[in-house]
Amino acid sequence: MSAPDLRPQLSQSQRWVGDLIAGLKPEQMHDATPCDEFDVTQLIQHLMAVQERISQIAIDGNVDGAAFASSFDDPVADFTRRVEESEAAWERWAAEELWSKTVTAPFGTVPGGAALMVYVSENLTHGWDLAIATGQDPEADPAIVAPVLAGMRDALPADNRGDGIPFDPVVEPAEGAGLTEQLANFLGRSR
Repeated sequence: MSAPDLRPQLSQSQRWVGDLIAGLKPEQMHDATPCDEFDVTQLIQHLMAVQERISQIAIDGNVDGAAFASSFDDPVADFTRRVEESEAAWERWAAEELWSKTVTAPFGTVPGGAALMVYVSENLTHGWDLAIATGQDPEADPAIVAPVLAGMRDALPADNRGDGIPFDPVVEPAEGAGLTEQLANFLGRSR
């Protein structure tokens, strides 16, 4: 499998999520999200842990022992710090290593570039969840989303989800849905 270097999309997706976190109002912290598992605070805690996993997999080659959710004091500053750490970790990789060097993620042993794609997808999808929950623009830049949506469609079955695939059935996108919503729909999310 080969694909583009998605490190720019990683940074852009993280910055987009960071902007969404910065746009939160204090009274929204316990609002429901389209992700049934999380309210806004729990979703941010999960997003903090996702950024930690992104760093850990780049540095250690696995996410053994990584948290599913991480606490925060200042959501904007704490998220920004985690983003900077993950960017520095992925900068150590040469472009040719992304698809030749393997890592072990919760979803299996895969090329580093494939793990990176999944984590960009996770940022975009949970960013969409956060935006919908808080009334912000739920569409990231299409240039960020397009290669990730294509990659996830290639890598993840649209049918027969179950047996350890942690996504609900595909939701048919609404007419005119943007790429971020299409990605969320492909991963089983709806408004």
